[in-house]
Amino acid sequence: MCAIEPEDPHLLEDFLALEAPEGYRIELVGGEIVLSPPHDGGHAIAISRVVEQVFRAGCEFDLGCHKGLVVPGGHFIPDAVFTEYGAMDGQPPWWKPSGVVMVLEVASRLPARERKIKRSSYAAAGIARYLVLDLREREVVLHERPGRGDYGMTTTVRSGDLLLPEPFGFALDTAELFA
Repeated sequence: MCAIEPEDPHLLEDFLALEAPEGYRIELVGGEIVLSPPHDGGHAIAISRVVEQVFRAGCEFDLGCHKGLVVPGGHFIPDAVFTEYGAMDGQPPWWKPSGVVMVLEVASRLPARERKIKRSSYAAAGIARYLVLDLREREVVLHERPGRGDYGMTTTVRSGDLLLPEPFGFALDTAELFA
């Protein structure tokens, strides 16, 4: 997959001192500072439909939207983070994730970022599941079984159900995700 480089301490210091314009996100991804503009309605709808299905299925997690994560290879702000209850309590804005059961990202205009750099970084951090919604390709990709800087299992669904294994234990209706 993608080699994870240690962060330059000077770049990290500069990054942490930045202030994003209102509505924007600033991430440090693979040694680059990335400024992301506010997302369109389709992006927001896709996230809300995943979240809705998770909670409608009776799953009991905490949900963090735009929570800053410190992982090997960067400081990321995923679209959503599902955690065990209480895992985020008392955590600072930038947090080394523990208790994370799944990270959700909607692929950006540069999907290689989500498919390579973030994938290897989330796996190296031991995040059990990484769900990517690619609105352009109209597909959902679930990465599972992290180890050695990558995920050992990947499932891609274009339309239909995607089984989210325990602790979720339900089939995500992917047709609902693309407005």
